[in-house]
Order: sequence, then structure tokens, then C-alpha cells
Amino acid sequence: MIHWALVFLVVAALAAFFGFGGVAGASAGIAQILFVIFAGLFCIALIVKAVEGNDYRR
Repeated sequence: MIHWALVFLVVAALAAFFGFGGVAGASAGIAQILFVIFAGLFCIALIVKAVEGNDYRR
């Protein structure tokens, strides 16, 4: 998912460079949303792993 956020960020940067304001804004918005979702899932995974503990006997 972070890959797609970076792809949309690059598309937004290129669109802004070439003067396509609408495309740049839309791509930047999508990149922001994907990054927030990725960060949230990453935090949830860290919390679950911390609560689960490290039981190496499984």
C-alpha cells in the first residue's frame, strides 16, 4: 500500500510540474489517504504484536 501512495505522490508531483492542477490535487489527495491507511494498519500491527508477546515455543 505504501508503494501506491508513493506512486500517486510521484504522479502528483509530475502533474504539478507540467501544470495540470486538477490531476495533481487529486493524486496528492489519494496519496495522503493511502499513506494514512498504511500508517494506521502499521500501528495496529505493532500493537497486536506487542500484546501478543514473543512466545517462541509455538
